[in-house]
Amino acid sequence: MTLINAYAAQASDKPLAPFQISRRGLRANDVHIEILYCGVCHSDLHTARNEWGNTTYPVVPGHEIVGRVLAVGKEVTKFRAGDLAGIGCLVDSCLSCENCRNGLEQFCLEGCTGTYNNPAKDGTGMTYGGYSKEIVAREEFVLKISDQLPLEAVAPLLCAGITTYSPLRHWKIGKGDKVGILGLGGLGHMGVKFAVAMGAEVTMLSHTPSKEKDAKELGAHQFILTSNDAQVKSVQNYFDFILDTVSATHDYNFYLAMLKTNGVMTCVGVPPTPAQIPAGNLIFGRKSLAGSLIGGLPETQEMLDYCAQHHIVSDVEIIKMSEINEAYERMLKGDVRYRFVIDMASI
Repeated sequence: MTLINAYAAQASDKPLAPFQISRRGLRANDVHIEILYCGVCHSDLHTARNEWGNTTYPVVPGHEIVGRVLAVGKEVTKFRAGDLAGIGCLVDSCLSCENCRNGLEQFCLEGCTGTYNNPAKDGTGMTYGGYSKEIVAREEFVLKISDQLPLEAVAPLLCAGITTYSPLRHWKIGKGDKVGILGLGGLGHMGVKFAVAMGAEVTMLSHTPSKEKDAKELGAHQFILTSNDAQVKSVQNYFDFILDTVSATHDYNFYLAMLKTNGVMTCVGVPPTPAQIPAGNLIFGRKSLAGSLIGGLPETQEMLDYCAQHHIVSDVEIIKMSEINEAYERMLKGDVRYRFVIDMASI
């Protein structure tokens, strides 16, 4: 076991503060990584403040991790010391159930293990995330990172990137498809970049007029202000696919009306209140309301390779570790374009 510096929340009403954690010694199939950058996800804030009611304290958030390999176990074949590597939202699963065998470890039938705030499968305690100097994980859950992209801007791809890439790939979005992206934040801005790269006609749906300039700079072809009745009317029965990235309570029916026959709206945000959807809003038009959760390890690696090939990264603001509590408050105000990333040299 090795003691390393980290930042942790000790209670829901306490700010994150310096904390020391233990990392396990290197096992045969482990990869030991020095963390260079860690993205800040809204899930980090939810967990630190126990807004989902499942936090075990102390908690060290962070699941958008990129760094450099320090050492590998004797059975590791894909990595060696000095390689760039990343870890996303998962660090373990059974690897033997039907979903794991199909590369869907996030849906492990025995329960996957999150990078933080989850009990480790070996009974050694809770997992600690990327707000720390180092991490140790089994090789199967470590990803290869290209040296052709700015490392700090790659970090958010490990969550925000795969969360938006996966549904676009699953529903086979491509040239000729009309895609709406609902919400322009950490997830939405990646949705725009991916959908444009895949050849779709992309429309940003937002209630904030000032987002139009940003959306078009990111590559969106159109912008619909959802408080403008005339603009909303122009996209009724229009979209093949809507990617809903909004985590605040909103009316799904308002956007289902924008789908064509056989259209699909996929939710990747998690609002705090249940959806209220009359069956007729789905039946008339054979429309689908679906959900998607990150991606499995093979698809996450595919996404990282796709980003390297197409030069796609997140738009980021670099912060020091000591600025994390201020960053959380700014996130709540939407004051970030579009993802905070911690420079772990500052810890």
